[in-house]
Amino acid sequence: MAITNNPKLEYESGQSLQDFEQMSDTGDGTTFEASFAPWSGRSGFEASVLPFGLATGGDITPNTGSDSVAVAALTAYMPGAAAADANGLASVASGTVGVNRALSDTHIINSITVDAAGSLAAVQGSEGTAFSETRGAAGGPPLIPVDSVEIGQVRLATTSAAPVKASEIFQVVGTHTERYDSPVWTEDPTIGEVTFASPLPAIHTGDVPKQVHVRGYTPIFAELPRVSDFVPADESNTVNSTQIYGSTLGSVSSSLGQASFTCYGQDGITDPIIKVKGERLWFRWHQDRNRAPFSLTQGIVGVSRSYPAGDHVNIPVTISAEQPTEDFDG
Repeated sequence: MAITNNPKLEYESGQSLQDFEQMSDTGDGTTFEASFAPWSGRSGFEASVLPFGLATGGDITPNTGSDSVAVAALTAYMPGAAAADANGLASVASGTVGVNRALSDTHIINSITVDAAGSLAAVQGSEGTAFSETRGAAGGPPLIPVDSVEIGQVRLATTSAAPVKASEIFQVVGTHTERYDSPVWTEDPTIGEVTFASPLPAIHTGDVPKQVHVRGYTPIFAELPRVSDFVPADESNTVNSTQIYGSTLGSVSSSLGQASFTCYGQDGITDPIIKVKGERLWFRWHQDRNRAPFSLTQGIVGVSRSYPAGDHVNIPVTISAEQPTEDFDG
């Protein structure tokens, strides 16, 4: 028989900055992990996930001279690169980029990139007798440096110098162009994890995907005094049925309940929980403050105060969570 013994409920009373770091690929090019968790969701302290990639501009068009293209001004997210500002954004002026033609074979692909210094550069692929879609193969696009962003490709099938044609320029997102917001992703702030809708293409040197960076805040926890009756945000299932001839069809729907607890306040005005109502905060629950296991719940704080005569201010608190409470062994 489990008895709640010497429990403790803590709330997110402050936030600690964790500056940009490169997230770790778990091995499938889809899920990436941060070294810190959980991530605060309080307004003004939300995590910022920034994969390397083009943000705005960067249209590539034929240039007036031979074997070169014009690139429009652009911005790209490249946290940690020399060209990036404090928010991870690099601003690159318009310019022209020379491209290389094949010398012995006929087909060659040049990747137009922004390097770590914020300069436009062409990375030359291997020559071939036909185009290939395999990175690093003869006639295929090159593997680009890990600290660069690919904004397009120029595919040339003749060896003679000539102006580049519009039909030789390719900027399909996900195939020839790296955008920071493609593919889309979901975030799990509880464990500091990002999952992309599809694997990031391994187009960089070493057959690795683009870098994914994150900057955020971790919660600073403080114990809430005089609380009781904590209820986690758990999922519950409801069975629905439809009568049909000779049988019944059943279906199951799930719903997420609110977490809640009761706080007995000093005055219902200056109490810590009152000051954070309406904020999205983390709560950490220990069934036994002297043991390692704990639960984490994040949600928007709601309060409902009452002032009974001759008794403590009663403050029922709800936590409207978007994810179920998660349990940890410690």
